[in-house]
Amino acid sequence: MTNNKIIDDLYKLTEINPHSVMNDPDVAHLTIHHNKVLGTHLVPGLHVDVQSFEDGINAKIRVDKDTIIKNPVHICFGMLPEKGVQKIIMDVHVKENAQVSIIAHCVFPNAVDVKHIMDANIKIDDNARYSYFERHVHGDKGGIKVYPKAKVELGKRSRFKTEFELLKGRVGEIYIDYETTGKEYSVLEMTSRINGTADDIINIKETAYLTGEGARGALNSRIAVRENAKAEVYNKLIASAAHARGHVDCKEIVQGNGIATAVPVVEVNHPKAHVTHEAAIGSVDDKQLQTLMARGLTEDDATDLIIEGLLS
Repeated sequence: MTNNKIIDDLYKLTEINPHSVMNDPDVAHLTIHHNKVLGTHLVPGLHVDVQSFEDGINAKIRVDKDTIIKNPVHICFGMLPEKGVQKIIMDVHVKENAQVSIIAHCVFPNAVDVKHIMDANIKIDDNARYSYFERHVHGDKGGIKVYPKAKVELGKRSRFKTEFELLKGRVGEIYIDYETTGKEYSVLEMTSRINGTADDIINIKETAYLTGEGARGALNSRIAVRENAKAEVYNKLIASAAHARGHVDCKEIVQGNGIATAVPVVEVNHPKAHVTHEAAIGSVDDKQLQTLMARGLTEDDATDLIIEGLLS
């Protein structure tokens, strides 16, 4: 199978036209299948060094000081075979006053026994901005285990935003582990949206330390579990400096024999810091359900629409 055919097969399950990405000289992109680089294009100020090993890659990503990457950088990680391991080790450094946004497509349509392991170290220097949107597309067999792990360090007045989305296909098993530290007047936001069915397992552990004066942070989780799926969300936010502000928000919908657990932990170590939390677990709202069914939707379609709204 040619590289172009693999790229087409990976991207066709996403919402992105690969040719519009690959053919635009102003858009940077990187495509990884298992442990091989199938395509890459960089723009000024962005540096990517990829080294392959048996079951994955080491990727160093650098954004030069004062560089603003205008268009989102597209990265595609995937595996088409039914079995295998893909390990991605990432080292990201966004230097002072730089800005970059990454859209990561993680595609595993045929997984029967696949592991996808992501281990990232991210450093965002003073006044820099880094946004990472990770969208997973899985098949319907549930034979995949996903392990995203990251440690993030935010400099003064820097911004970090990450979104994890897994709405297409079976989750299989996923274990998210993110730890973020924010210095003075930094802003961090972490959001997860995951739809679990059958016997999927969802485990989210997110920890944020607001160590600098005026630092702000938000941890958001939107989870649906149906049939026999299970979800456990552990969000911890610690504020230890004057005027630090944070919020933990977890909402989970449970249907059938699904099981959901939410553990929001907030800790304040300074008299002028303030952190809040909100957790809600329950079934689909009856009033919403009846309203949609009165408009002609079946109960299943109405339930799907309500869950789609939660995860949007």
